[in-house]
Amino acid sequence: MLKTQLTAFILLGCVLSSGCAINPVTGEKQLMLVSEDWELQVGRQYSPEVEKQLGGRIENWQLQNYINSVGQRIAAVSHLPDLEFHYTALNHESVNAMALPGGYVFITRGMLEKLTSEAQLAGVLAHETAHVTARHAAAAVSSQMGIDLVLSAAGRKTSGGAMDIARLGSGLIGLHYSREQEMQADTYGLDYMVKAGYSPYAMIETIEMLQRQNEMRPIEFFSSHPDPANRKTSITSILEHMSTNVYLPNLNTGEAEYDKFVLANLVD
Repeated sequence: MLKTQLTAFILLGCVLSSGCAINPVTGEKQLMLVSEDWELQVGRQYSPEVEKQLGGRIENWQLQNYINSVGQRIAAVSHLPDLEFHYTALNHESVNAMALPGGYVFITRGMLEKLTSEAQLAGVLAHETAHVTARHAAAAVSSQMGIDLVLSAAGRKTSGGAMDIARLGSGLIGLHYSREQEMQADTYGLDYMVKAGYSPYAMIETIEMLQRQNEMRPIEFFSSHPDPANRKTSITSILEHMSTNVYLPNLNTGEAEYDKFVLANLVD
């Protein structure tokens, strides 16, 4: 027992001493106990399970192609333009969106039914894309589960230090990010929207919509996101700063496109 504990602490020390990485978005050092390859592996392996748990893909190729095309416009101007992103609409009534490490982004039917424009869709996808580019899930896993994983791995040989994907995967749905991470996702999500040609004011419209929905009936989205009033204040402040450099009202909103490719295709 004592030998196992000693091995665990030695292993933990080795991981912590080398477990720092540069955040690709902020450029700052952060604790990171998992590799980028691990993120890709988690995304590939666990995305089918997310689809299964959230009702499967919406069976409409026109809608799926549209969702993916908007997402790819965001991905192309993100901090990881070479990462292969996947944007998928799922047939679930909850009002929600989420992302897995490695570039897998999901949005539910319930969320799509409440949005009214392409810019609002772009805002939701941009926020989730920023979570991926800033490696927020990997950072959360490192801080919330890292020590437990290292201790449980003591005395057990692993292939290349690979993490237990099956054990961690289920914890990624509804993963709670820190207030700072959510602010980063909003900040860089807004930046991605503008660079992709979308009006960032649509993100405020979406938050107002979500707040109204939550007042009528608690929605899943707010179980993993901070208070909407605080987010709205923060985003408004960011937009005031951005407006000095870009004429924001001139950017695309895309109500007609969204109605044609999404809302019309959601009618049963």
